[in-house]
Amino acid sequence: MTLTIFQLWIISASVIAIILAYALERYSIEIVSVAAIAFYLVFFQLLPVEGVVFGPTQILAGFANPALITILALLVVGQGIFQTGAMESPSRFLARMHEKSPIATILALFLFVMTISAFINNTPVVIMFIPVLVSIAAKTGTSASAVMIPLSYVSILAGMVTLIGSSTNLLVADVLVQTTDFSLGFFTQTPLGLVLAAVGLVYLATIGRKLTPERVPAEDDNGTGRQYVAQIEITPGHAHEGDEPVAGMFPRLNTMTVSMVRRGDKTFLPPFADEAKLQAGDILTIAATRTALYDLLKSDASLLSSMLRTGGDNSNGDPAGELALTEAVVAPHGRYVGQSLASTGFRSRTGCIVLGIERKAKMVRRPLSSIRLQGGDDLLIFGARKDLHELRHDRDLLVLLWSMSEVPDIRRAAIARVIFAAIVLLAVTGILPILHAAFAGAIAMIASKCLNLRQAVRALDLRIFLLIGAAFAMGGSLQAVGGADLIAQTAVAIASPFGVMGLLIGLFGVVALLTNIMSNAATAVLFAPIAVRATEAFANSPEEQAKLAVAAVLTVIYAANCSFATPIAYQTNLLVMGPGHYKFLDYVRVGAPLILLLWLTFAIAAPFFLRL
Repeated sequence: MTLTIFQLWIISASVIAIILAYALERYSIEIVSVAAIAFYLVFFQLLPVEGVVFGPTQILAGFANPALITILALLVVGQGIFQTGAMESPSRFLARMHEKSPIATILALFLFVMTISAFINNTPVVIMFIPVLVSIAAKTGTSASAVMIPLSYVSILAGMVTLIGSSTNLLVADVLVQTTDFSLGFFTQTPLGLVLAAVGLVYLATIGRKLTPERVPAEDDNGTGRQYVAQIEITPGHAHEGDEPVAGMFPRLNTMTVSMVRRGDKTFLPPFADEAKLQAGDILTIAATRTALYDLLKSDASLLSSMLRTGGDNSNGDPAGELALTEAVVAPHGRYVGQSLASTGFRSRTGCIVLGIERKAKMVRRPLSSIRLQGGDDLLIFGARKDLHELRHDRDLLVLLWSMSEVPDIRRAAIARVIFAAIVLLAVTGILPILHAAFAGAIAMIASKCLNLRQAVRALDLRIFLLIGAAFAMGGSLQAVGGADLIAQTAVAIASPFGVMGLLIGLFGVVALLTNIMSNAATAVLFAPIAVRATEAFANSPEEQAKLAVAAVLTVIYAANCSFATPIAYQTNLLVMGPGHYKFLDYVRVGAPLILLLWLTFAIAAPFFLRL
């Protein structure tokens, strides 16, 4: 008995120490997670719990947990969506709406997320909207961190509304079936769930909005202010076919300056007249920044194809592999000086395309391929990453590899959208569990060349992997030494003298606390039978017992869905951690007040909605 108490104190202290280490961030999340796992492995090897099987298999079980595999697979799927620019079209539409009415657009988007998450697994919903919101933030110059935590929290709040809103709800409902003769209906939890969710939404729109950090990562200076001379061919079905000049300019090409339109033997110069309306076959000479050209490449497949066609000699076809953009300077007195791009055969030799030439203080109005290069010219080069790296061996070019940035291959965007839609459809209809659908989708992304193996591996965030593994080890250790049972029983003993509502309010607080330390599923399954048994003492008839059992189970469901205060509390919190550039304490600052507010709301509203 003495040894068991000693083990309980040590494990309880270790849980507190690990949470503090995560919060203080003096050491990285990876180091803290590995140290925690190592501690539990050594501790239970030297001091095994009598009568309890808890060794390396159980401690490391988190690394094989289906939730972890699902998250990693969805991260790969999300990377495939990013690499193909599959969310560019919807994000541009939302960005335009955001510019006109930012608050209404974000509110409508979050309400849509909440509605969907109430009926399907919220993880793929969050995965779907992360790139959209990141893209909106980039286009509007705001911080993605301002909306990533709210995105996760909104999807979690939706889990309180319906029986299938969260897998945890189904686990708890099964406990009710096994311990009583009653079951929860699809919308049994909806009335009070809607109240709690509405309170959560109001908090996120007001207080939570002020507490959410706006952490903007350092921006790379890739010469975004310099103007490159570039060329666009208007092909049949092109996104800008039919554009008409207004006041001598093309308003839809407002991010660049059109210096010439060439149509066969005719040439149009600014200010452009009505006859310069863009037609298939027109070739535009433009001046644009690197950012504008980058956006052009990823905005539309027809635009990308036209840039590839007009980049020079196309005998090598389109670049294959991972696409990227970099800069290179023409070396003085090198063999390129005095030659045009056409005469150098640059594309046929290197497989790369010169998209633009930057020449200081000069307006160039001639086809890109005929411009004679000068020493010091800055070339904006597009191609496969491996081909761009090969340019290092060309002594007549000074390749600035530090300026290299990836370019989404939007030509595969439709494939990525189909794969993602299939994942969601298979998961929603129940044809495949989310784990199977996500894993198959990740493989399909690689097989269809939406991303390569290196990009897929890079998407597997080691921080998330170790954080989840450590969280399961921590929660399992607490259960193995009886800590979780002790907390539950103590809470029931303290709350019981205050009546059934006192018991349920106390139970809500304990479950809401532990669900942010242990997994919400483990917390819910642990407390559901305890809650049902505890309410039996207050029942005077079978009918009243059934009503109290349902109330207890609903309390556990609502509280278990309060996974807001730590990134390890729920998988969507982990998914937004990277895109939002969050720290551990960010979740505590925004999530802890939300939990207290929902706890207070439950205490006020539960007697009415649960009819107690």
